[in-house]
Amino acid sequence: MNPTRSRVIAFATGIFGGVIVTAAVTGHVAYQRVFHDRFKLAISLGLVLIAASVIMFLTSFDRGRSSAMIRLDWFVPALRKLRKGQPASSSLAARFLRTVTPGVLQSDHATKRRGLFRKFLRRLGISWLASPVRRVVQSFCLLTFLTLFLYVCWPYSARPMPAPQASAGWTFQTIDDVSGHFVLSKPSNNKSTVASGLHVFVADDMIASAAASNQSVVCIGEFEVTQQHDDQVWLNLQGEVSPEVFDAFFTGSGSFRLYQSDPNTWSSHYTDNLASKEVIPAETFLIIDPLVSLSTAIASRSWVGSLVSACVILIVCVLIPRGFCGYLCPLGTTIDLFDWAIAGRTKRFRVSDDGWWVHIKYYLLAGTLVAAVAGVLVSGFFSAIPVITRAMLFIVDPLVSGSTRGWHLVPRIGVGQVISIVMFAVVLGLGFLRPRFWCKYVCPSGAVFSLGNLFRVTERKVESSCINCNKCVEICPFDAIKPDFTTRTSDCTMCQSCGGVCPTHAIKFVERWNVVELKIPNDPPTGETSLGRRGFLSLAAGGSAAVVGGISVAATTKAFGANLDAADAVRPVRPPGSVPEDKFLEMCIRCGECFKACPNNVLQPEGFEQGLEGLWAPLVNADWAGCESSCNACGQVCPTGAIRPLPLVEKKTTRMGLAIVNESTCLPFAATGECDLCVQECNAAGYHAIEYTQVHTEVDSSGVPVEGTGFLAPVVLADRCVGCGLCQTRCFAVNVKEEKHLHHSAIIVETGDGYEDRLLASDPSRV
Repeated sequence: MNPTRSRVIAFATGIFGGVIVTAAVTGHVAYQRVFHDRFKLAISLGLVLIAASVIMFLTSFDRGRSSAMIRLDWFVPALRKLRKGQPASSSLAARFLRTVTPGVLQSDHATKRRGLFRKFLRRLGISWLASPVRRVVQSFCLLTFLTLFLYVCWPYSARPMPAPQASAGWTFQTIDDVSGHFVLSKPSNNKSTVASGLHVFVADDMIASAAASNQSVVCIGEFEVTQQHDDQVWLNLQGEVSPEVFDAFFTGSGSFRLYQSDPNTWSSHYTDNLASKEVIPAETFLIIDPLVSLSTAIASRSWVGSLVSACVILIVCVLIPRGFCGYLCPLGTTIDLFDWAIAGRTKRFRVSDDGWWVHIKYYLLAGTLVAAVAGVLVSGFFSAIPVITRAMLFIVDPLVSGSTRGWHLVPRIGVGQVISIVMFAVVLGLGFLRPRFWCKYVCPSGAVFSLGNLFRVTERKVESSCINCNKCVEICPFDAIKPDFTTRTSDCTMCQSCGGVCPTHAIKFVERWNVVELKIPNDPPTGETSLGRRGFLSLAAGGSAAVVGGISVAATTKAFGANLDAADAVRPVRPPGSVPEDKFLEMCIRCGECFKACPNNVLQPEGFEQGLEGLWAPLVNADWAGCESSCNACGQVCPTGAIRPLPLVEKKTTRMGLAIVNESTCLPFAATGECDLCVQECNAAGYHAIEYTQVHTEVDSSGVPVEGTGFLAPVVLADRCVGCGLCQTRCFAVNVKEEKHLHHSAIIVETGDGYEDRLLASDPSRV
C-alpha cells in the first residue's frame, strides 16, 4: 500500500478512536454509574483503534518488504546471509534496535555468526530465540498471577492498629465565657501532652474504667483542642452541643479520659491490607477469562460486571487474535513448563494431530453453555483460569501456609480437593499425548477466543518464498499451521514462533486482507475442507453429543443437587454478602479466590453435601475459625458477584446466620460448669450480641435466691448477631478439642429464613 495513503488511514483511525475515548470519558463524568459498563467498553474500543493507528503509522515506514497496512512482526528473524547492500531486516523495530545496540551484541549476517544476544536466547531455548517477546510477556503474566495469588491475596501480612492512646485523670474546670469551649485540667502526675489542633474523644473516667477491656466505651463526643496552656486545654465540641453533653460534664464523676482516636472504631486491618496491595485487582485474570463471565451471566440470567472485562480482552484479541492464549494465560505457561520439564522427555504416548479430539474444545464449550442455559454452572470445572487458581489453592497454598504459619493451621484435604488435584494432574498429563494438548484441543476458554478470531483484523500470512521446510509446523505450539504451511486462523495465537524459525523470512503478520506475494494455497495438498480437519460428520456428531451432554449434566446435577425446595435441604453458611442460595449456586465459579484471601481459612470448599451443584463452593466452617470483623476480602476478590463486594460498614451488619445455643449441652445451662467463652469472644469482636442470664439458681424456703448458686448462661440477641461464628470457634476450640467437655460446640451458627441477609444488591440502609 502507498505509504502516504497508509498514513492517512492511520491518522483517520486514530482520530476516530480518540473521539470515541473522549466521548466515553465525557459521558462517564456526566452520567457516572448509569452507563458505567458501556463507557468502559467504548474506552477500550477507542484505545484499540488508537493502538491500531499507531501500528499502521509505523508500518508505513517499513522498507524493503511486501506492502502491508498493519505489520505485527515482533519475532526475531532467522539469521541468514544477505546480498550486498540488503538490510538485515526492514522492520522499524529491527532498524531501531540495530541503531541503539552495541555492535558486539549484534549478529554478523555476512558470516552468519550469532551475536551475544542470539546466543543468550538460544541457550534459553529455540522458542525464546524465535519469539522472545512472547516468552517475556508469558513470564511476566505468570509472575503477575503468582504475585496476585500468593502476595496480594495473602492476608497474614495485615496487622491490627494499636489501641488508641488514652490520658486519664483530667478534671473539668469551666466553660470559657468568650469561646464557649470546655476547659479541662490535668493532674500534676499526668505527663501526657495534648497539642493544639488535635482531635480527641472524651469519656467519663469512671465509666471508662468500669468498662471491661472488650466492652465499648461510651464517649461524650469528639472535640478539637483549640488551646493548650500549662496544664489546661480548651476543647471545642465537633457538632451540636446538647443538654446531654452539659450533664456529662457537670453531673459526671468529674474525672475524664481523653482518647487520641475513637476507642470504639472497628478494626479494618484486613480490608486496608488488601486495598494497599491491590495495584490491580486480585481477580484480574479471572475476570478476563470470557467463559467465566459469559457462562455465569447465562446461568444466573443476570448481568455480571466481569462481562465488561471479558469484552475488553476480546476486543484486544481482534487486533492480536487469540493473544490471551498465546501470551496472557498462566495455565498455558504452566503447561509449557511441564511439557519442557517432564512430558516432552518422552514421545511414547504421542498421538496424531488429526484425530477426533482436535475439536473437543468446541464441543466442551457448547456443552458448558447448554448447561448454563439450563441453570447449571459447570464452566468452573474447565475454564482456564479457575483451573489454575484452584490448583494453586489446593496444591501450593497448603505448602506455603504450612511452612510459614504452621501445619496445624492447614485444614485437612477433603474428597473435593482430591478430585480437583487429580483433574489438574490430568490437564498437565495430556502433554504426554502432544505438547500443550489441553490448550490445542480441550480448553473451552480457548474455544471462545477461537470463535472470536472470526472478527480478527490481523493474521499470519505465508509468502511465495516459502521452501516447504516444515520448521514452522514443528515449532508451532497450537497446531495452527496446515500441511501447506498456511494458517488455521481459528487456532493461531500470533505467538510468532514460526516467523522466527523461517529460513527465508516468508512469514508475516499483517492485516487479514493482505494478499501480496502469497504462496499458492493447498500446495502440498492438505485434504482439509472448509469445515476443518474432521469435516461435516465430525461437526454434526460432536455438536449433537455436546448438546445432549450439556442437557444430561444439567438434568443430573439438578436431580441430585441442592434441591433447595426440599424441607431437609442442606443450606451451608455462606460468606457475608452472598446472593440468595439459588443464584449463588448459579453464579459461583468455584475458582477458590475467596478461600485464598480469607484469613484463618474461615471459608473452606464444600464437598458433595449439595451434589455437584455445591462442589468447591465456599462455606463458613465455624468450628475451624470465625469470620473476622475487620475483613471483607471475599467479596472484593469474587470475579462474578456471587459474593457481593460489601463495604466494611455494611459487612458488619450483614447476617450470615444466627448463633443458636444448645441448652442441653451448654455447660451453664446443663449445670455442669461455668463458661462465658462465647460472650467474651462476641464482645471482643465488637458485636455484643450475647448477654448473660441467670440459670439454676437455688432459693431458700422463703423463695429468696441463695447467694453463690446458679450459673450465668449465654443468651443470643437475634437483632445483633450476624452469624460470624467466632463464638462457635471458641467453644469448639476449648470445650471440644482442649478440655474435651463436649463432642460438639454448644453454640452453632445456623441458616434459614430470617437468619441471614442474602441480597442481590446492596442495601443503602446498611451503609
